[in-house]
Amino acid sequence: MSRKKFKHVLVILGGTSGERAVSLESGKACIKALKSKKYKVSTFDPKIRNFNLIDKRKTNVIFNALHGRDGEDGVAQSYFEYLKIPYTHSGVLSSYNAMNKIISKEIFIKNKIKTPKFFTIKKNNFKINKISKIIKKNNINFPIVSKPTNEGSSLGVKVCKNIKNLIKSVNQQLKNYNELIIEEYIGGQEIQVAVINGRPLGAIELIPKRLFYDYKAKYTKKAKTEHVMPARLSKKKYSEVLEIAKKTHQALKCRGVTRSDFKFYNNKFYLLEINTQPGMTSLSLVPEIASYRSLSFENLVEKILLDASINR
Repeated sequence: MSRKKFKHVLVILGGTSGERAVSLESGKACIKALKSKKYKVSTFDPKIRNFNLIDKRKTNVIFNALHGRDGEDGVAQSYFEYLKIPYTHSGVLSSYNAMNKIISKEIFIKNKIKTPKFFTIKKNNFKINKISKIIKKNNINFPIVSKPTNEGSSLGVKVCKNIKNLIKSVNQQLKNYNELIIEEYIGGQEIQVAVINGRPLGAIELIPKRLFYDYKAKYTKKAKTEHVMPARLSKKKYSEVLEIAKKTHQALKCRGVTRSDFKFYNNKFYLLEINTQPGMTSLSLVPEIASYRSLSFENLVEKILLDASINR
């Protein structure tokens, strides 16, 4: 698609999710990049104004820099489709499926993509005294991860070392969330892969100083998470994880850029989740992977922009 078709870019940022602060950072970085490429840029924050107040006459294309609920779960995308404005990243259904950890895991399993063993808990019909029996039935060993089914950036995630920890975490989480996913904790290397326009870009390894790669490890320099690019894998295994990420991107019918998060343990890759709106901040992984492949931040942002369309 010619750049001339996209003279005026509306960057949507902020929003109302728990990832608002990160989205504002991502948006600001993308605005700077687009301006350096001579695009006319304006901004829109759905926390301040409703999506249906977007001015179609002044918008050629939407660059979606939202993260979390209402931004990457199909809600924002459904408005863009209704308004018939071309937009970046994945479409309504892909975004919804990727954000919902239960649906995405079912798609992984259907496509023979290895993922940690899991079960779900629903607030309205769950009895805490049955949790030990369910764990045993699913053959899951401690430590166990308990997390909301539809949050991003590791928000609300707890790693529990024993049944007492798990019961305490579940009771706390069910005050804020209607559904949880309980999954086997996988040790080993933390590997994340960027895919853009259906092609794998590269794999980075993260060495967190914290218990796991949580919100603080992702977004604060103080956490001192070590980034190793390229990931420390054999050539064969590096190619393998790129292919799994590509397969995942295709299985969920994603568009634009995605980041798939893996654990590499006992010579096997376990896919934890796929992110359809990966961060674009100074500490974000997709720009770092792109930079290693000699793709500048400005060119990365433009590459994402030029893939924009409707009916995604």
